[in-house]
Amino acid sequence: MRGEPSCPKCGGRVRAPGLFADSWQCDAHGTVHPLQPVVPPSVEALGVVMGRTQVPVWMLWPLPVGWLFTGVACAGDDRSGGRATAVACSGPGPLGGPGELLLIAEELGVGLGARYAGVAGPDPGPGLDVSGPPVAKVMAAGRPTPLWQVTDAPDDRAVFAGEACGLWLWAVAWPGESGMLLYDELVLTDLRDAGAEVDLVPCGALSPRILG
Repeated sequence: MRGEPSCPKCGGRVRAPGLFADSWQCDAHGTVHPLQPVVPPSVEALGVVMGRTQVPVWMLWPLPVGWLFTGVACAGDDRSGGRATAVACSGPGPLGGPGELLLIAEELGVGLGARYAGVAGPDPGPGLDVSGPPVAKVMAAGRPTPLWQVTDAPDDRAVFAGEACGLWLWAVAWPGESGMLLYDELVLTDLRDAGAEVDLVPCGALSPRILG
């Protein structure tokens, strides 16, 4: 588990603002919003992220039967606030065996979703063809939200992306067959609006997927 902020695009080390730069810097990617260290999943960890972020904290809510919250990550600092969040959930896959799903909300250019998706990034890019009909739809904060498949992602996962609340929404599922979950018009809730229900979120062990 990491104890220092890192680059949301590559996971590399970043330099804190200082005498020569007023923003976090990655040697490979220049100015970035730092990815904060990931801690074990808990209601308290969710509370920290919800208190910091400027973007939604999307979660399947209610969670499918047998699914658990298994991690949360946030890119940003105390000065600018969180500019990207990722929430991991794990449970039985639709075709049997374990499944995992990451839901990422981020501003343009942050690059956290592309990193989890395994694409060049920082945004979905040419692998996202929105000229045809969407392959999946979710209800995000009460609004029908179309998602298209990102076709240049690695074969071990299914990646979908779209727009919700004026921001990128990514859904990354392992193994690829778990992407079938997205065909069921899942309901996504921004946990910042969930109130006391956040205390009811069932927590599991930390997902290695959220560590990147």
